[in-house]
Amino acid sequence: MRARPDDPSPASLALVCAVALAETISVLGCPAVTIKWPNDLLLDGAKLAGILLERNGDAIVAGFGVNLASHPSIEGRQTASLAGRLWIHSAAELYDHLTAEFARWLGIWRTQGLAPVIARWEAQAHAPGTLLHANLADGSTIVGAYDGLAPDGALRLRLADGRVHVVHAGDVFLV
Repeated sequence: MRARPDDPSPASLALVCAVALAETISVLGCPAVTIKWPNDLLLDGAKLAGILLERNGDAIVAGFGVNLASHPSIEGRQTASLAGRLWIHSAAELYDHLTAEFARWLGIWRTQGLAPVIARWEAQAHAPGTLLHANLADGSTIVGAYDGLAPDGALRLRLADGRVHVVHAGDVFLV
């Protein structure tokens, strides 16, 4: 896609992608997926899918990695696949559904802003209070309870002392 001057922040497209993929997988027969910030999908707590965004000028490419028929074995990380859980017959069929769902959520993002995307993202995320471990961009780590998203899509973590730490970039894991 091409970013437009009046679009919300391009960084928030990660949320759009996650919502579109979660909606697609749910509609196709697997409603048990949850989103982990900003754009990983989990199935029963195990990583099912990840999304990468690359930007060059105003061009933004989204790559969706979904474990359809099998899942990798990664030391220290649980993974899952959709084998036997969807009502589709091919990756192309998943792609067709995802393309339509992404176009729908992209339109919402462009016309209504980020708020409805965040609302849907939060409805599909793990429960408030879920403990998360964040490796931050500056090399530090924090553990806190999931406290929703900030209006710009950043992750809010409630720390043990009650303060809220806002995470704009980092790797986040369930504790």
